Amino acid sequence: MNETLKRALSGAVYVILLLGCISYSRESLAILFGAFLIIGVYEFCKMCGLNFYVSIPIAAASYYFLWNKNSDLNLNTALTAIAVIISVKLLLYLFNTKKTNFQLYTRYFLLFGYVILPFILANYIAMGVKGYNPKILISIIVLIWTNDTFAYLVGKNIGKNKLFPSVSPKKTIEGFAGGLVFTIIGGALLANYYIMASTIYIWIVIAAIVSVFSTLGDLIESKLKRVAGIKDTGNIMPGHGGILDRLDSIIFVIPFINLFYLILYYVS
Repeated sequence: MNETLKRALSGAVYVILLLGCISYSRESLAILFGAFLIIGVYEFCKMCGLNFYVSIPIAAASYYFLWNKNSDLNLNTALTAIAVIISVKLLLYLFNTKKTNFQLYTRYFLLFGYVILPFILANYIAMGVKGYNPKILISIIVLIWTNDTFAYLVGKNIGKNKLFPSVSPKKTIEGFAGGLVFTIIGGALLANYYIMASTIYIWIVIAAIVSVFSTLGDLIESKLKRVAGIKDTGNIMPGHGGILDRLDSIIFVIPFINLFYLILYYVS
């Protein structure tokens, strides 16, 4: 089997599995993301030199006890705050050209805030005002794919100025701007024709959050891999790499969208 066909087949399986489980039920989403979490934790431990015999049980226990606690507003807020703080730390790490490695205890904090919590919060994101609403999470994933696609197309055709050459030489400022514009357009279309949202501006803001933070999440993952001296975090998806290679944008975006949801709740 040639590499292109292998990549296409594994990508198709991933998309069908992801969208199918999200659409089917809240429980199937929880099971799928729980499996993704375990694999992602294993990949992160290998990449960052952590003990996965300790990390995986902690991740599994955290996910099991917290995945359906979205109605506990104080807990939701605390988990989101921790995830956002860790994300900010990673952003500082991304823009600090001198810093490459973290202390051991910091890597465990990163494991919790960067990998474990986003998978938990993804279950919270999917809960709408009337209960489980798969369209919310599916729309966020579609917006991430939209951003990736149009950033690539615009960057390939008119991109001249490098966005972050030390980490990702192929990304351009023009590609980033194109991804942002088309993702915002996609957010408005999804809100109007798929989600049937009463307030389209909320999804325009979500689209902007997705575009900016999915790009940053991809850059952070690229820097972590460069420091670790690896091309991919794993090989579970032939032609695509590991779970973290596929979900790096999603796990970085989720805490900021949940933060936006909480802000809307507190001010309304």
